[in-house]
Amino acid sequence: MTVSRRTFAGAAGALAAALLVAGCGALPDKPVRATLYDFGPGPLTSTPAPATAAALPPITLAEIESNPRLDSTQLLYRLGYADDNALRPYGQSRWSMAPAQLLRQRLRDVLATRRTVLSPEESATLARTAGRVPDTLRISLEEFSHYFDGPASSTGLVRLRATLSRSTPGGDQVLGQKLVTVQRPAASADAPGGVKALAAASDAAVAELVQWVDQTR
Repeated sequence: MTVSRRTFAGAAGALAAALLVAGCGALPDKPVRATLYDFGPGPLTSTPAPATAAALPPITLAEIESNPRLDSTQLLYRLGYADDNALRPYGQSRWSMAPAQLLRQRLRDVLATRRTVLSPEESATLARTAGRVPDTLRISLEEFSHYFDGPASSTGLVRLRATLSRSTPGGDQVLGQKLVTVQRPAASADAPGGVKALAAASDAAVAELVQWVDQTR
């Protein structure tokens, strides 16, 4: 049987169109955008400073240091019942900024309800203009993970080390050091549960730190 060129071209065109439709159907879906989390909006109204705030001296809050694994925005978890040496990231959930930055923001907000909080740059300016150097609070974030001690049992785990120092003519004097470890239970064994547990643990750690700073002179 002889097939005309026109018939052949039409058949080829139909086949190409069918393959194109099939190919479009096989294209992968658009990438799923990761959900971003933080510690929440914080207080929704202004909190008046307590009467004791005027008696509390200004403080310098340094940038919070952390190990390189915690420098990213990944939301991390540990399977303590299987391999607690391995930090694993949730695939589609991330922090809006690195945990150390979130923690410093919350700590600064709470300290600021009680006293003036300065950055290192502001403290240096005050030292030049007024001849006063506020005490410096340095924090090292050592652990920040959704910790599973069982398949259905987990907590938000925060561990940090705080150092309060004072500048003297002879050099920096350490006024005190404190290790803070806080766990708060997670309501669910997933990223949202870990976020809420870590936010609660961070708030508790901040409260403990602020109380310690107020008592350390």
